[in-house]
Parts: sequence; C-alpha cells; structure tokens
Amino acid sequence: MLLTCMAVAMSAQSVKVMNLWPYGAPNKNGDPADTAKVWIYLPDAKKATGRAIVICPGGGYSGLAMSHEGHEWGKFFQNMGIAAFVLKYRMPHGNPEVPISDAEEAIKMVRRNAMTWHIKSNEVGIMGSSAGGHLASTIATLSERTAKPNFQILFYPVITMMQGYTHQGSHDNFLGKGNRKRQEKNYSSDQQVTRTTPRAWIALSDDDTVVPPANGANYYVELYRHDVPASLHVYPDGGHGWGSNLGFKYHIEMIMELKAWLDSF
Repeated sequence: MLLTCMAVAMSAQSVKVMNLWPYGAPNKNGDPADTAKVWIYLPDAKKATGRAIVICPGGGYSGLAMSHEGHEWGKFFQNMGIAAFVLKYRMPHGNPEVPISDAEEAIKMVRRNAMTWHIKSNEVGIMGSSAGGHLASTIATLSERTAKPNFQILFYPVITMMQGYTHQGSHDNFLGKGNRKRQEKNYSSDQQVTRTTPRAWIALSDDDTVVPPANGANYYVELYRHDVPASLHVYPDGGHGWGSNLGFKYHIEMIMELKAWLDSF
C-alpha cells in the first residue's frame, strides 16, 4: 500500500504552464498552431532535492501521450522533491531540429531559472518514453554545454533510425520518408554514444511488438562499452506504452527500481 501511494499520491502544490518560445520558435515545422509549452511541477522549497527532470512524452512524433507519459510522472517526481518539467514539444513533420530545439531550450530554461526554482544546475536530467525516449536519448548523446543533461531516463525507447529495428512511424515523422542513410545514422543514439554521454536508466518489456526491445538493449550495450553507468530493466511482459499506469503488472517493481537508481547518485 505504501509503494502504491508513492506512485499515485499527488500533492496540492501548484502547477504552472509556460510558453517555451514567447518570442517565436526557431526551426518551423509548417504548422503555426503547433506551439511548444512546458508544465512546471515544483516541489515545496523545503522538500526540494535540487534535482530536476525534463519529461518528453511519446507518441510516434505524430502526437503526445501527455497524461500517463507526462503529467502523472510530473506529479510523481514533484512528490519526491524533484522538480519536473513536462514538455509539449512540436512535431517534426520531417524536420528533426524542431523537437530537438524544443527539448534543448527546455533544459536551458531549467538551468537559467535554477536559483529561483531551487535547482542544482549539475543535476538536470531528461526523460522520455517511446519516441520521446528517442528525443531524450538524442539530446543526451548530441547536445552540448548548457543543453546537455546530467542523466537520462528512458521507457521503451525508440533508439535507432536504422531500417529493420526502428519504429517506422517515428522514423518517417522525424526524418521524412525516403532513403536518408546519413541522417538515419546521425539520429541513431546507439551510434552516437561517447564516454561523456550521461548515465542512464532504461526500462522496457520483452514482449514489446511496437518498438523492438533491441532498441533499448543495444543502447545499453553501447553505454557499457563506453564506460557510461547504466541500468537496464527488461520486464517479462507488458507490451508497449505502459508509462505510469497502475495496470502495468510490474509497476511497483519499476517504481522501486527507478527510485533506487535515483538515490544511487
């Protein structure tokens, strides 16, 4: 019962929403109605750990699962004393720089306001589910300086853009259709890992038929090869897209393992 309450108990603390680009967004996607926003879940100042997480929901780069892969996690981390920022990033429509610029700006925004929000600039992580996991791992492997996160949390992530292992819908929406070998490699996070890639926690189901489990597993192998601390959790079943849902059979174990990992550094 205690563990369940940890997962679902929500405090009455306020939540703010901000326009990520108040003066206009760069890297247009052809849809002026598609705007980037951030929901800000700040813990009570007395409870704040100084840690922060930017959360990127999934949706195949065609939409966003804002509830169980976004806001519910925002409340969960808020109750842990971790500031959470749920990002509604813009859809790429074949232009990768659109969601990338949104995710990078979200991290920069957190660091710009670190003192006001009781956040330590060297404890800003990124989290993503499914296609949001691809965006999060892309930021973790390719972004630099103030846009580079200190850690990453990935749920059943799309990692590769290479044919045969990618999630085709995410691939086509992110890069556009057609043969784009160079871009496919550049945006395959397992091929971009270096020794400076931030530590990672990865969770997925063995029976995922939407995003091949090899995505997360291969990413873990590359992190291991480059001496990057990483933790891989493969659950026997559950399929794809379970997020924060209590109906996921291994929800309690997953919460315990995630919390233990966060407490380990």
